[in-house]
Amino acid sequence: MLRWMMLAGVALTIAAAPAGARTPEQTAEAALRAAPVWDGHNDVPEQLRERRKNLIADFDFGDTTGTADPAKDEQAMHTDLARLRKGKVGAQFWSVWVSTDLSDLEAVQAVIEQIDVTKRLIARYPRDLQYVATAADVEKAMRAGRVASLIGMEGGHSIGNSLAVLRQMYALGARYMTLTHSKNTTWADSATDAPTHDGLTDFGRDVVREMQRIGMLVDLSHVSEATMLDTLEVAKAPVMFSHSGARAIASHPRNVPDTVLDRLKANGGIVMVVTLPSYVSDEVRDWSNRETAERARLAEVHVGDSKAAEAATEAWTTANPAPRSTITQLADHVDYIVKRVGIDHVGVGADFDGMSSTTQGMDDVSGYPALFVELARRGYSRADLEKIASGNMLRVMRAAEAYAAAHRGDPPIETPARF
Repeated sequence: MLRWMMLAGVALTIAAAPAGARTPEQTAEAALRAAPVWDGHNDVPEQLRERRKNLIADFDFGDTTGTADPAKDEQAMHTDLARLRKGKVGAQFWSVWVSTDLSDLEAVQAVIEQIDVTKRLIARYPRDLQYVATAADVEKAMRAGRVASLIGMEGGHSIGNSLAVLRQMYALGARYMTLTHSKNTTWADSATDAPTHDGLTDFGRDVVREMQRIGMLVDLSHVSEATMLDTLEVAKAPVMFSHSGARAIASHPRNVPDTVLDRLKANGGIVMVVTLPSYVSDEVRDWSNRETAERARLAEVHVGDSKAAEAATEAWTTANPAPRSTITQLADHVDYIVKRVGIDHVGVGADFDGMSSTTQGMDDVSGYPALFVELARRGYSRADLEKIASGNMLRVMRAAEAYAAAHRGDPPIETPARF
């Protein structure tokens, strides 16, 4: 009888324990089981182009940990099927980036090739990956235990200044477009180029309008603050930042300033927090700037003797080791956005396979759970974490689709052919 009473008492104690009594690890695990991560930006397609010229017949995406090639200065890839599973990834925007140095026609061809290789990669692994183009299909794929795979275009140069090409890219499966990459387009300013338009041109505004009319998400990562604000003036559906941080936490111009965050809340959009170290940590960015300056100085000191310049640079680096961004700092970006505009406006867009260094503890796609444990440790509930993981992105995509459905009868915006 005594033993029965003791067991009953333990059971009552457990039953009465508040939900918050779960450990951060348990809270994060439960959240990611219910709502797997939907990541906003991954550059595997770029790696396929750069490393393999898009020839993937003998490419093993099951395990890419052995893909380092020191002779080509290539590190191992950050992404493969095994690590996507370990990282609790349920949906992924695969980025079809192409170089901003290409001409209009070259960029259009190259991005079509990137869409093609992405679809071919997805098709090779039907048990693990599923090509999707709608929010409803994302949910179905995740319920089936597959990584819902969507396509995002990184850089408006990819449409060759043509709304007709934009519409055809959507037909081919592109579900977002980043308005610029590292350089300005002829119709929008980039965050990392000298401004020429003070934001969007009239054609740039038409690009945003047409994207939203057809249901393509407008991505404001990489664009200037003026372009962000001009877009939010035009946008009638939620926009996204596929891989950006909070500028109040790390001052890189690629991050989102408070002026834009405040407008984003009314728009209903989302910032998917990036893990690229110089966007996460000012310490990392400052070191990188100092290293660049010192490398240039030593090249001048040892002009004509590249070996001596490199040796001197290595000595400086040894004496001044590079700092690393941390998951704590990454969580600070999430915290700031949540406190500024609310839990409904943040997600994760790591930028894996598009960077040469990583945030400590998030070294590849297996690392997402560590971030969610840190957030749970800070007091985020399971419901909060489910929103950050994928719930918020689902809402944004559904809203973009709903806006397009409501405007299905609107005529396409026409522009004259240029040649």
